[in-house]
Amino acid sequence: MRFAVDTGGTFTDLIVEDDDGNLNMFKSPTTPSDPISGVLEALQVAADGLGMDRAEMLARGEMFIYGTTHAINAIITGNTARTALIVPGGHRDILTLREGGRLEPFNFAVPYPDPFVPRALTWDVPGRILADGSELLPLDEAALVRACTQMLGAGVEAVAVCLLWSVVNPAHELRVGELLSRHLPGVPFTLSHQLNPIPREFRRASSTCIDASLKPMMRAYMHTLVDRLESAGFPGRVVVVTSQGGVMDADHVAEAPIHLINSGPSMAPVSGRYFAKADEQAETAIVADTGGTTYDVSLVRRGRVPWSQETWIGAPYRGIMTGFPSVDVKSVGAGGGSIAWVDDGGMLHVGPKSAGAVPGPVCYGRGGTQPTVTDASLALGYIDPDFFLGGAMKLDAAAAKRAIDQFVATPLHLSIEDAAAAIITIATENMVQAICDITINQGIDPRDAVLIGGGGAAGLNSVLIARRLDSPRLVIPQVGATMSAAGAMMSDLTSHYHATFFTRSDAFDFSAVHDVLATLDAKCREFISGPGKDSLEQAITFWAEARYPEQVWELEVPLKGMTIQTEADVADLIEGFHRAHEEVFAIRDASSQIEIVGWRATVACRIRKQEGGALANSVALPIAQPVRRAYFAGSGYVDTAVVRFEALQPGTTIHGPAIVESSFTTVVLNPGATAERRASGSLSIIPGRD
Repeated sequence: MRFAVDTGGTFTDLIVEDDDGNLNMFKSPTTPSDPISGVLEALQVAADGLGMDRAEMLARGEMFIYGTTHAINAIITGNTARTALIVPGGHRDILTLREGGRLEPFNFAVPYPDPFVPRALTWDVPGRILADGSELLPLDEAALVRACTQMLGAGVEAVAVCLLWSVVNPAHELRVGELLSRHLPGVPFTLSHQLNPIPREFRRASSTCIDASLKPMMRAYMHTLVDRLESAGFPGRVVVVTSQGGVMDADHVAEAPIHLINSGPSMAPVSGRYFAKADEQAETAIVADTGGTTYDVSLVRRGRVPWSQETWIGAPYRGIMTGFPSVDVKSVGAGGGSIAWVDDGGMLHVGPKSAGAVPGPVCYGRGGTQPTVTDASLALGYIDPDFFLGGAMKLDAAAAKRAIDQFVATPLHLSIEDAAAAIITIATENMVQAICDITINQGIDPRDAVLIGGGGAAGLNSVLIARRLDSPRLVIPQVGATMSAAGAMMSDLTSHYHATFFTRSDAFDFSAVHDVLATLDAKCREFISGPGKDSLEQAITFWAEARYPEQVWELEVPLKGMTIQTEADVADLIEGFHRAHEEVFAIRDASSQIEIVGWRATVACRIRKQEGGALANSVALPIAQPVRRAYFAGSGYVDTAVVRFEALQPGTTIHGPAIVESSFTTVVLNPGATAERRASGSLSIIPGRD
């Protein structure tokens, strides 16, 4: 058996794959104060659902796949280790000076954020490597030893090391690492050239500091996770979801915890890519994962999940730049738990504040007082209060309506129904804007892409989102309520390697590029023979980071083969770059040469026999009300058919207005929409018009 867990802000999602390859979905409220306890509680829910003892179930497990927000939450809340930064002499302000850019260029009332590591904990040590790798000044080891003594006195718990041009010649950084091990024993450190060997100094320093600051906590957290699973009876392998859309062994990721920053959201596009291809034969898709707290949007382009190095924790330019590649995910504070509120000017807002798991929406009856998207959906008749989570949790519809009346309807002089519909409309608009931001920025027209709706709250308004985008199809997978956990189950064991070497297409250095790619290839094969030893299949992909001459930023271009040996290979690389540039920026300069700044290799080891997976056959629970009254903006109350998701046979067509329910999600088919059940179990929806 295999277990895949995604710990969200409101619910912990769990997928259990049995010995026959069938999938079973379970949900349990997240325990914010102790996420691992929440995981164990979700496993208990699964054991009860499968009619097994939890220890017996875990004893049959061979792999546990874990997605977590623990790392990013620690950064957001400031609960990382007290971290020092070592830089070359005269460069103490790398983090303070940052990069240019403002979210609001003319709003000088908003200050730049404080550096991730304060200047008081930044030590500059004499010594300098030049861009060609030669040594201008030797490393002052005596100054470094004195700095170590000062760090001890300052209570430093982790150290980041970022020296100029260590990506070309790492000798000084390696020596600093040796001296830190000797003079600060037990204090974890990160060397920038090993973690993120890119030439941009601020981004490399930022990623190095973030990684070092997470090491003490994430080492302990991963160790605790493994120990508690073992104590509960699990004997198998524990792997953790990474920001790059793959998985790594728990002990390996603990040594480079920056990989965990976007651990959960990175998995949704993996499963979205599968369902776009399986259900609609589409290679371009928008993947939207609606959780209780956030709405995460990502893309699939030409069958590939795009990466970004423009990863911010918080708002761009006002938050923290990670400088580390990860799956490109746009997140906004809009989910099932997003709170609706009216400002002093009489304007309705939804989010970004969320009711989360504690206290949760008003209808949960756990102390929430402000209305949420879930409360609005309940008030409109979309959610059955007696069938939430398959009836395991009863909802208080009357309390939801009272909250909407008090906080929204009365201030805006609306009926409760119109106020609830307005909440859904505003939430929809927030989600549409997030989709437009990420698609247009990458040269994708939403009208040409399939929309994949995942997350427990996705079905409440995905038809409305698809209509606003004018998307041709909306797909709600049967495992969509646990989209990220499903992606984790489908993901490969991966690792990524990077090297910096500059060359131009009109003066291509074949020999040096061959050596660079050979070194990257050797690292990939070492990974295959190590962590990927028992994998079923392996694949190595090479990428070039290229740009037009004098451009500031690069685009990733996949190489057709494993090396570049001929002028024809260079011509293929040039054409690939022109095509990528045209896709993103709608322009190509066919007469221009290109510059290649960096080289990247990705190794993926398949550790699961089948790519997708279908839910295990389950008996459809009876429907108390096969027709119920639901309110739709513009139509008022309408008699709406209610059907069970699992009862629909492949090929069955349903016309809106209708509600498709399962124990994990509710899909609202607005008037004018049409849905068909696919062989994979997904609902394929033509959004239509009201």
